[in-house]
Amino acid sequence: MVRPKWVLALLLALGVAAGFALLGQWQLQRAVESSVVVERPTEEVRPFAGVAEPDVPTKQAATAQMVEVTGVVVPGDTVIVEGRLNDGVAGFWPVAHLEVTDGAAGGLPVALGWAADEATARAAAERFEAAAGAEVTITGRFLPSEAPVVPPEDGDPFAMTTVAVAQLVNIWADYDDRPVYFGYVTAAEPVAGLEAIVSPPPELAVEFNWLNIFYAVEWVVFAGFAVFLWYRLVRDAVERERDEADEADETPGRASEEAGTPAR
Repeated sequence: MVRPKWVLALLLALGVAAGFALLGQWQLQRAVESSVVVERPTEEVRPFAGVAEPDVPTKQAATAQMVEVTGVVVPGDTVIVEGRLNDGVAGFWPVAHLEVTDGAAGGLPVALGWAADEATARAAAERFEAAAGAEVTITGRFLPSEAPVVPPEDGDPFAMTTVAVAQLVNIWADYDDRPVYFGYVTAAEPVAGLEAIVSPPPELAVEFNWLNIFYAVEWVVFAGFAVFLWYRLVRDAVERERDEADEADETPGRASEEAGTPAR
């Protein structure tokens, strides 16, 4: 191991291992950097005009954002969405049709609050529509549209369990090809007779890039293999030299036996 060529080979192996270790460290840094969650100010109330646009999918940056929106309530278009959980209790949401006036014009569903029974939800919705003036301003959380759910065969075919914009535009009276927002707002302050909808801020989930972590481990294995390869080459050289020495010791004895002279 202390022969010059093997010392140089060791230095080379250590250099290669160091390079692999640096690559592993770089991959690990990439995994950590990609797992950093950028906090969005979802609880800061923003004007709705700067958050969403009609007829386009809801952007991730706009999801769960608290907004303030002004518009005109369309009487007769309020629907009751059932099976909505509020702190684990199933109930009903009256969802009104709001035509936005303080941004790009378009229809926007607004969940007015939560009620434990359907009769209370309908009564509150009727009072809200009757009391609504030319324009109303609502503050709440903007969420992306949900997917429609087909009612069970033995259930009410007109029952709604999700706030699905694609389904609502077919229920709203005289609604043609006008713009519509692919999302809805849950009112922070419920209308009279309803309870507030529990809508907590989104949780910040941290996810590691496991592919980068796998690459980091892989480079560490390569670094260890570089040193192991040097050790294996030295060991093979030692064993080869021992075998050659043993063969050299046996050669004089064989020559003496062939000549009839005892080996000494």
